[in-house]
Amino acid sequence: FSLFVGHNGLIASAYLQKGGLKTAVLERRHVLGGAAVSEEIIPGFHFSRASYLLSLLRPHIYQDLELKKHGLKVYIRDPYSFTPMLEDGVRGRPPRSLTLGADLEKTQQEIGKFSEKDAKVYPDFLSYLERLACAIHPLLDAPPVDIPGLTQGSLRKKITALGSLKPLVKSGLKLGKNIPDFYELVTAPAIKVLNRWFESEPLRATLATDSVIGANTSPNNPGSGYVLLHHVMGELEKEKGAWGYVEGGMGGVSQSIARSARSLGADIFTNRVSIQEEGDGSAKGIILTDGTEVHSKVVLSNATPYITFKQLTPKDALPEAFITAVDQIDYTSPVTKINGKITQNLTVYGDGFPFNAPNHIDLHEILIHLLVVLCRPMIEMTIPSVLDPTLAPPGCHVVSLFIQFTPYLLEGRRAWTDEDRERFADTVFDWVEHYAPGFKNSIVGKDILTPPDLERVFGLTGGNIFHGSMSLDQLYLARPLPSVADYRSPVKGLYLCGSGSHPGGGVMGAAGWNSALKVLADFKRL
Repeated sequence: FSLFVGHNGLIASAYLQKGGLKTAVLERRHVLGGAAVSEEIIPGFHFSRASYLLSLLRPHIYQDLELKKHGLKVYIRDPYSFTPMLEDGVRGRPPRSLTLGADLEKTQQEIGKFSEKDAKVYPDFLSYLERLACAIHPLLDAPPVDIPGLTQGSLRKKITALGSLKPLVKSGLKLGKNIPDFYELVTAPAIKVLNRWFESEPLRATLATDSVIGANTSPNNPGSGYVLLHHVMGELEKEKGAWGYVEGGMGGVSQSIARSARSLGADIFTNRVSIQEEGDGSAKGIILTDGTEVHSKVVLSNATPYITFKQLTPKDALPEAFITAVDQIDYTSPVTKINGKITQNLTVYGDGFPFNAPNHIDLHEILIHLLVVLCRPMIEMTIPSVLDPTLAPPGCHVVSLFIQFTPYLLEGRRAWTDEDRERFADTVFDWVEHYAPGFKNSIVGKDILTPPDLERVFGLTGGNIFHGSMSLDQLYLARPLPSVADYRSPVKGLYLCGSGSHPGGGVMGAAGWNSALKVLADFKRL
């Protein structure tokens, strides 16, 4: 067995080993983990260069692969958001701010500064989201319904395929009378739902951030409600919806999975690969950069569907109509990631939670619009070294800025230049400076990753962090395409196992788990 590998590929290899199959894991880059990596891009400073927070990793994977035993350590993010505002203080007080955290009473006090009504209903809103998120979990941990099996072939095959309905039925039963609420949230604009619950703009804007993270959309667009739900369906240390920082950076996740896979017998290598095909149209194995051929009965690709089928698979192995469909997958990305080294503590002024070097700051305008403007970006800024001393030398910090909305191409369809990157970073730093005086001068080194850079470095087609848009037309039975939603490709023995497949993006691992299950079920017939 051979795989192209991010965290999903590593997870698939571990479960294939547990299932009795021999796997070889081959990584395109020099470092394991795809976008879930830690890199020392500035000497002495370790960065979660792309992905930077953990929450969505499925609990059963965490337990099955004994990731804590294999070195995974997580710092819970609490408080989990701090939203300062640009305004003049009243009667000598600092500007207002909104802090949300695990302490519900303190969070309600914070919200109450803007609306007592919102503070009162906030616990009900959290319960509402938790009910809907928990009900969707059975769908995450299983492949989509087997439509071909239910509608084609022998009666025995159809009866067998009935088992694929079980997760859908289980989710429906969990939702019960909440099915209409679920349907509304996943199809509606997030702001429609938030407006019904809350009246204060600072709270609505802070919560709306989760409905656009990584997505080229607006809270005013249909389907943004699902993106919001996707970002609250996680769990960390048995705390629902919690997010945290991995010790040593996000590479700690991938390294712990790799150690687990190795302990089960998997072999792991780093090299660039392409897929070989037999004359009968089945996958034969892979070719390494040096020309070495690795033969395998099955190949799982953790690359995006576009890279898998357009760059790695021989062109004549795929039907023309299928290639046309692959070309239509939406990979639009609004994301730029800036990693920086700072040499002093920062103070961000706010009336609710003033503190030095805060571990999480949401910086954005109160109303978020889908406008490709490089002069007023939406920024999520984190300083994980406040909690994790392994990331930077004493007295220094690493800072991560996740920024939207930036285009893949600039005006006139012009490619980004180094001058453009520097100019944009200056704009971002200028905006942070408004909230945290001294920030810009504290930056003494940086790494700027625009959408084309995310594509070039991490193989994220279009720079899309989810391996494809999380829009309603690219979810579940249609992810990434209806014809390959079951992880099986048109090439016999070639499977998808990355975030481009169900259930989608984030460091979740479910796609790797589901794909491995499919391979184990198919293996005797290959």
